[in-house]
Parts: sequence; structure tokens; C-alpha cells
Amino acid sequence: MRNALLTLALAAIALHAGEHPKVRAITAFIDVDPLGYTHQIEDAAKFLNAARDAYRSAGWEVETIRIATQPFPQYTQGLTHDAALAMLRGIDSLGAKLSFMPSIGPAMWNDGDSSAVDLLIDFLSEPGHTNASLITAAEDGIHWNAIRHAARLIDTVSRRSVHGQGNLNFAAIAMLKPYGPFFPGAYHPGGSRAFSIGMEGAGVVAEVFAQEHDPRAAEKKLTEALNVQLGAVERIATEIAASKGWKFAGLDPTPAPLGQVSIARAIESFTGAPFGSSGTMTAAAVITRAVQSVAVKRVGYSGLMVPVLEDAVLTRRWDEGAFSMDSLLAYSAVCAAGLDTIPLAGDTGEERLAHILSDVATLAYKWQKPLAARLLPAPGRKSGERTEFDDARMANALIH
Repeated sequence: MRNALLTLALAAIALHAGEHPKVRAITAFIDVDPLGYTHQIEDAAKFLNAARDAYRSAGWEVETIRIATQPFPQYTQGLTHDAALAMLRGIDSLGAKLSFMPSIGPAMWNDGDSSAVDLLIDFLSEPGHTNASLITAAEDGIHWNAIRHAARLIDTVSRRSVHGQGNLNFAAIAMLKPYGPFFPGAYHPGGSRAFSIGMEGAGVVAEVFAQEHDPRAAEKKLTEALNVQLGAVERIATEIAASKGWKFAGLDPTPAPLGQVSIARAIESFTGAPFGSSGTMTAAAVITRAVQSVAVKRVGYSGLMVPVLEDAVLTRRWDEGAFSMDSLLAYSAVCAAGLDTIPLAGDTGEERLAHILSDVATLAYKWQKPLAARLLPAPGRKSGERTEFDDARMANALIH
């Protein structure tokens, strides 16, 4: 009881001082159908707005609200290609109208049926903000057919979308379980009315690593800090679930970065050297162990995110050549980094893309851990040139 009261007191102090991180995402998981999807999505958006208000009332800033449907082939099956495309565009339009980020889930639930991949290619090739995925590894093994189709999708969308940035809304996901809140990989199997929470917690890591440089001490202190912050987040989510009749699926404590809220800067304060130098893997492991020790109901990656183009310091170090795709795959052995927002030459091609995706899937399946790949071939750009994306969510960088 005394420990519980102390935790609550610490949480209250942190909240009062404004030292807690942002809630990056409140993500709702719902089922939709072609006839009723507008009403179904509007109902979910009302719930998300109420949930956001609850967090704001408790002193937490909420960055985004998100809705993930069941896998879109489940509700577009039986529609003509044009009708299915119109429905997906309708979902995207609702996202803009109601100010939420949509996800339509994986195009292939298993490694057999690829009939919806061409529909997804056409959809992602047009401007929009809706996310989707392909599952390249799961409990049943590596999905080699899905890897091939994911490579084809990435290559085609890079050539057909503006600046190739349609691929920003797509991820090849491996060993990622349902109900993770972070996009593009968020999905659920259907039959759900649930929500989960994702945090922008890189600042918490930075505060701890600025004070502690011994791995054992840093891990202990980071676990304590995350427990205080995330325990408060979970309590609010539990109250929302009870009052609104929705299931709380869990919380992803991964300390997501964004812009100047940089996980790379946090790691550099721990190692005293640029991200990619010796000690980076140790820092990645410390963060991941601390995250996975947090006493909350966990979902999603529950590790470390290293999005090259969404973290200002990561982008700078990538330009400097301080780390590479091989570095990120090595770090992924001890965390959930994967290959996130990787700039590639426009002529990378399907075969090379498939090799990259198969490496991620193989590593994820070998170690039974969630990994994802967001690969961004830049059309017309070669090694040594810079990308020219114009999406506010990411920076531009050199292609190596």
C-alpha cells in the first residue's frame, strides 16, 4: 500500500510539473462494412474525442487519435475494384473530415491470398493519409509470398505516388501482434471494439540518460520513471474503458521520438558519442529491458523505435554515415528497431527490396520479436543524392 501511494504521489508531482511525455496516439480498433462504415467510423471518432478529453483534463497532451479497421479484404471482398477503391477513399476522406488517422490493416492476413494487393497499390499511389500493411512473418513462419508482394507494392507505389511518399503509409510487419497503437503497423483480426495507447516517450529516456551513464543504474532509473508515467496513463485508460464500454487492449511503452524529441540524442547523452558509435547497442538494450519491465498491460512493439527520417538527430547521423541499414538490423537483435523510414535509390528494384524485407522477417521470426520495415525508394534519385519528400512528418536525407 505504501509503495502504491508513493507511486501515485510521484505521478501527481510529475503531472503537476508538466514533465510527462505526450500521448502520441489513442487508437481505436473497430469493424466496418460497406453500407454502414460512415456511421461506424463517426461513432468511433466520438469515443476517441471523449478519450482525448479525459487525458487532457488530467493534464496530458494528446498528439493524434487513430482508427484501425479489420483487414480491408474482409469488407471489400465481393465489391468491384472501383467500388472497393471508392470505399477506401471514403475512409480516408472521413479521416480528414473528423481529424483522425485511419488504418485499413493488412492486405494479406496469411501467405496465401494476395488478391487485395493490387487494390492496395492503387489506393496508396494516390495522395492520402490512410495506413496499411502486409504481414511478412507470424507464428506460422516466414511469409515468403507476402515478402514478394510487399516488394512489388513498395516498388510500384514509389513510382506511382508523388515523390514516392505513398510508402510512408505502408509497413511490412513481422511478428507484430494485434492492437499495437502505432501506425502503419496497427491492425486487429476483426470482431473488436477496443483501444490502445502509444506514447512519445523519448524525452523520458533523455532525462534519465542525461543523469545516468552506468547501464545498470540507467536501466533501473528508467524503469522507475516509466512506471510512474505509464502507470498514470494506464489508470486513465482503465477509467475510460469502464465508463465508455470499450475494451482497453493495452499500452505500447515504446519511447517513440518525433523531430527534436529525439531518441538518438538521448542515446548520445548515454554513450557520449554519435548514434551508431560503440555503445549504441548497449543503450538500445537498456531501453528495451526497461520498457519491457514496466508494470502495465503491454501491446505492440514494446521496445525501441529508430525512424530515420522522423527523428532530427537520426536524420543528421544518417547523412553523416554514422549508421546504416546493417547497423539497424544489428540493433534490432536487442530491441524492436526494424528498418523505419529508410531512404533508398529509386532504382532499388523489387529483388533488392525483397532481400531487405526477408532479412527483417528472418530476424523477427528467429528471435520471436516484432519488427517492421518502411522502405522509401525515391523515384529518380540515386546514391549520393537527397530525397525530395514534401510530407511534414519526415525530413529529407541522403541516399547511401
